[in-house]
Amino acid sequence: MPVTLFNQNGHECLMFTDLADEHAGEAVQSNQFLIIDDGTGAIIDPGGNLAYSELYLTMTRHFTPQKLEAIIASHADPDIIASLDRWTTSATQAKIYVSKVWERFIPHFCKPGKTAGRVVGIPDPGMRIKIGRHELIALPAHFMHAEGNFQFYDPVSKILFSGDLGVSLVGGEVAKKAVTSLAPLLPTMEAFHRRYMVSNKVLRLWADMVSTLDISMIVPQHGAPMAGPAIQEFIAWVRDLSCGIDLVSSANYRVPN
Repeated sequence: MPVTLFNQNGHECLMFTDLADEHAGEAVQSNQFLIIDDGTGAIIDPGGNLAYSELYLTMTRHFTPQKLEAIIASHADPDIIASLDRWTTSATQAKIYVSKVWERFIPHFCKPGKTAGRVVGIPDPGMRIKIGRHELIALPAHFMHAEGNFQFYDPVSKILFSGDLGVSLVGGEVAKKAVTSLAPLLPTMEAFHRRYMVSNKVLRLWADMVSTLDISMIVPQHGAPMAGPAIQEFIAWVRDLSCGIDLVSSANYRVPN
């Protein structure tokens, strides 16, 4: 069953967390998201083939897939959008939103012709995507970790869908509950962020940007949502985090013996 993150006045945000549980150990845990507004909807980061069948079936209990307006990808990793061929084969005619950096890579996930006229390249500065009566804001999150990368802010629920930023390597019931203190999550976050985020410079720029937003929850693509004090604790933590190219030296670039 999905987790209801928000449900007021015909606007609903659902999180699916355990659709590939039978493959635990061989595939990374991932979250998929459905936003419904006034009878139309959008999927954020629909996932790979391991999640597709159960996501589609579970979604039909809450929303008619044929009414999807948008399939939205933070970037083009397999756990984000490898199921795209199956989504474009189903009855939905939804537009596919992804960074312009990955726009011409997306057809490689699908049979020839399936994506023709359907892919909308998100420009580097971001854009607003209309969903029902409201707009979802695509926020620049480049190099966290992908070269062309976006997060998505929903001004109605005030939820920031943060993609691979904020990931905690937890699963099961732990991934379904929002944490209000960052400290218990840090042991499951630090190694991931030091490796997958490109540099402290981009983290500081991101922190400055999101500090202008009213955020009720940060929900990453893997692991548990963050709410309450954990939001500002996380922003402060990444602002000072050394990562990626900050940590490499010539010792990391040697010809193996």
